[in-house]
Amino acid sequence: MEVEIRLESGRKEPKVVILAGEDSGELRRLAESLSRLSLGPVPVSGGGEKLLLPQEEFLRFYTDGKGVSAQTRSGTYGVPLRLYELEERLDAARFVRISNGEIVNLDRVTAVDLSLSGTIRMTLDGTVHAYVSRRYMKKIRETLNLGRRNGYENK
Repeated sequence: MEVEIRLESGRKEPKVVILAGEDSGELRRLAESLSRLSLGPVPVSGGGEKLLLPQEEFLRFYTDGKGVSAQTRSGTYGVPLRLYELEERLDAARFVRISNGEIVNLDRVTAVDLSLSGTIRMTLDGTVHAYVSRRYMKKIRETLNLGRRNGYENK
């Protein structure tokens, strides 16, 4: 496969064009995967300011009773989107939902604690703790490749 990158000043989002000799299911799956990628910033508000922060800045997004909050290394911000809307916009290779009320950035996970009771505690950037709910356990074990060697059986 040949890959080429061309930079255009003023372009807000990348555009991908696939050139092929014939149509196939594999090409369709590739196009669908690429269209789901979101590299754009996330709108947040904090301290009376509205900001657009790059996705890699975020540790996690969570519901807090007043709406959705976003936590970065430097602070916490309000997010004008619901978690399901964020989930659609975030990079699926980087962000994963761990409960009904929380999405974490896998690039920021510094430790995973597997307890004997079957719970998973994730540590983000060495200080923030997030817990995987039972409903999302199988998905997280698969995502993190936590198989039988670590005391779990893939069922």
